[in-house]
Amino acid sequence: MPRRVWVAIGRGDWSPVAFYPPTRIIRLSEKYLHQGVEHHMISGVSVPVYSVPKTLADLFRNSRLVERSIAVEGLRAALAQRRATPGVIAQAAIAGGAWRIMRPYLEALTC
Repeated sequence: MPRRVWVAIGRGDWSPVAFYPPTRIIRLSEKYLHQGVEHHMISGVSVPVYSVPKTLADLFRNSRLVERSIAVEGLRAALAQRRATPGVIAQAAIAGGAWRIMRPYLEALTC
């Protein structure tokens, strides 16, 4: 179980109040809100979840929310566990506005 569940909402959307599980609400612009959404069936319900490459791009783009060391560790784990290929991660970083920041780390980990 994660310590906290992160929920992304739009800039002007109503912020839900939840006591359990502990949540962290982040606001994304419409440009980034609908990118990389995958739908997973959980107990017969379709739940939208961001893909691994989209999550990595968000980690590198939002340095105020997550330390760079955590983002690099996430990138390293995604590559080691083969959750995404470097090409797909690069495409998500370009679309997500994080390519300039993520590129040296991705190059270093794939060499």
